[in-house]
Amino acid sequence: MWVAPNTQSLTRKFYARETLQVARELLGKLLVHEVNGVKLRGKIVETEAYIGSIDKACHAYGGKITPRLATLYGRPGIAYVYFIYGMYHCFNVITKEEGFPEGVLIRAIEPIDGLEVMSNFRFKKTYNELTKAQIKNLTSGPSKLCIAMNINKENNNQDLCTSKLYIEDSIEKEIVEIIETKRIGIDYAEEAKDFLWRFYIKNNIWVSIK
Repeated sequence: MWVAPNTQSLTRKFYARETLQVARELLGKLLVHEVNGVKLRGKIVETEAYIGSIDKACHAYGGKITPRLATLYGRPGIAYVYFIYGMYHCFNVITKEEGFPEGVLIRAIEPIDGLEVMSNFRFKKTYNELTKAQIKNLTSGPSKLCIAMNINKENNNQDLCTSKLYIEDSIEKEIVEIIETKRIGIDYAEEAKDFLWRFYIKNNIWVSIK
């Protein structure tokens, strides 16, 4: 069945480019998830790129493909959501072109809209009940943002160009300094652990690790 595109979302053309370029340019864009009629929205402030052909930190390195990894090989602009530690989810966007396992992990967002709903998902509290530390930790990590934004395995393989989970361009174009550094938690990945493929907005308090 044909689905009308979400006119607010980034087009597939945005995602169908070099992964490192997409990872940088996603900074400042707005991640949106419409949940029960409420738009949960946050500014993307930290990303990590993964390129399966050369990247030992990528799940699909060396051409590995399993039912779990099939989404990584999908067309650009779909969501790849996976489960870690038997407890948490991580949200990625697929890039480049179909058949090439490449994508961008969204590591942190700055919460903007739907704060009450996010707070309830994340801490079972109203936003006004949160401590300063909880506000700072609301979405400052890949699994934290998935909890707050209600992103889970049901969102795996969803089309970000047509679904209620999408990324939209920011209306206000701010000039930011982008930091390029090593990715987090991939010490097993030999030379790939030193790739400067993590990008974040300098001085943003919601970045997971400076």
